[in-house]
Amino acid sequence: MKKGWMIRAGEGGRFAESFKDQNCVAIGWNGLGDLNRYPSSDAIRNSYIDQWGNAKPSRTANVVAIARKFRDDIQSGHMVITYSPELRVYHIGEDQGEYQYRNDDNLVGEYAHVRMVKWLGDVSRDALSQATRNSLGSTLTMFSLSDSVISELLAVLNGEQSMQQEDADSEETLVQLKDQTIDQSHELIKDKIQSLLPDEMEHLAAALLRGMGYRTRVSPKGPDRGVDVFASPDGLGLTQPRIKVEVKHRQGNMGSQAIRSFLGALRDGDSGLFVSTGGFSREARYEAERATVPVTLIDIDDLASLIVTHYEQFDVEGKTLLPLVKIYWPAD
Repeated sequence: MKKGWMIRAGEGGRFAESFKDQNCVAIGWNGLGDLNRYPSSDAIRNSYIDQWGNAKPSRTANVVAIARKFRDDIQSGHMVITYSPELRVYHIGEDQGEYQYRNDDNLVGEYAHVRMVKWLGDVSRDALSQATRNSLGSTLTMFSLSDSVISELLAVLNGEQSMQQEDADSEETLVQLKDQTIDQSHELIKDKIQSLLPDEMEHLAAALLRGMGYRTRVSPKGPDRGVDVFASPDGLGLTQPRIKVEVKHRQGNMGSQAIRSFLGALRDGDSGLFVSTGGFSREARYEAERATVPVTLIDIDDLASLIVTHYEQFDVEGKTLLPLVKIYWPAD
């Protein structure tokens, strides 16, 4: 089976109709100039860095890969598709084997790197199976299509019966995709937490407690007698619970001795919260369980979950420390 490619028509598919009207697909990064002048990926990379720097090496590598594939890997006769979110249709075409670099007077939308396409027709997203919709949902600027996706697009394009399947398998696929998205976002949030500085971690712990309805005070730098953050309903400690927080960031697994030292700083009426992004040993957890003073151990997994739960109640300081956005998903 011939290969197929998705080429996104800009953010939100805003150039999809321009692609169709001008019989082409296109990508940006116009400052690279004519891609035919580069003998290798390294040459493209060097030019990109000269133009835009290399603050994010992974982004640089992605752009270089897209530019090279757009020039070299798409071949005459390959399927090429783009998506119009406004119309909810995929424009299906056939590459004509011609890459062009256009000047500012002949751009496609805002893009200078162009491949000519013979458009064959449109396929409604609603006519496709859930598995194919999921596969085409990637936000990458350009990616290759699987054989199964190509087969389904061609079948629907040729007027064969809709392959839309709302069976148990497709529903299970959607559930799995949702779970994967949640798991991935959880790990990305943990990555962001791990990148914070130790003093920022203390302020993040305080922001979490404020989001839970407490007033907080972060101890100044220097000897803190094992307490980094203090929290209580009134902020003065005159009403219970009085929460004393110890924060250990990127210092490895906390052992039982660290817990015993923390417990020594707690008094009658206090509750302890020990946050360790490096986790806790089994002995440390046992020490906390048998303590006579209420103490809770929070590892980075627990911390990320608590932050997500209470993030909408975070104040400006907390959201500045850890900027997050909400992702909506269709209800069951």
